[in-house]
Amino acid sequence: MTAGDLGLVPARMSLAATMLKHGLPKLRGEGRAQAAGFMEQLGFKPGARFAVLVGAAEVFAGVSLALGVATRVGALAVLATQGVAVAKVHAPKGFDNMAGGWEFNALLMATALGVLLAGPGEVSVHGLLRRGVESGPRRLERGARWLLDGSRRLGARRFGAPRPGLAASVTRLLA
Repeated sequence: MTAGDLGLVPARMSLAATMLKHGLPKLRGEGRAQAAGFMEQLGFKPGARFAVLVGAAEVFAGVSLALGVATRVGALAVLATQGVAVAKVHAPKGFDNMAGGWEFNALLMATALGVLLAGPGEVSVHGLLRRGVESGPRRLERGARWLLDGSRRLGARRFGAPRPGLAASVTRLLA
């Protein structure tokens, strides 16, 4: 594990929290209705369908970034939703966030781009699964060698010198 792996954790978690905060209201009751009306004002019709799609994309992004699995897909969802938000809402207002500009969106997109390029890092479900997959075959191979070596020694003790057979063939394949 490197400092870069650890450095990805705050970026992923802050982006995840932000996307969950943005997405969950779009999927619930009154928030869904408000988002649907806003989507219609932006020209996305039917607004309710787009509100749910955007909310689902943002929630998926938040969950995937928090867990560190499918993070590149989650980062793409952030880039897509925030890119549309900048184009449709924030760009005409300039850069300044206090004036409704795209400053905050740029920060979210820059963080998402970093995660997209770097991946989730080792401190993630993806890293855990990768380490498990990499070590699984090695453990299996060590276990098979141990069993075969043990059976060969046992056979040599009981029956004399080992004869070439299945154990020797498998050992040659594993070597």
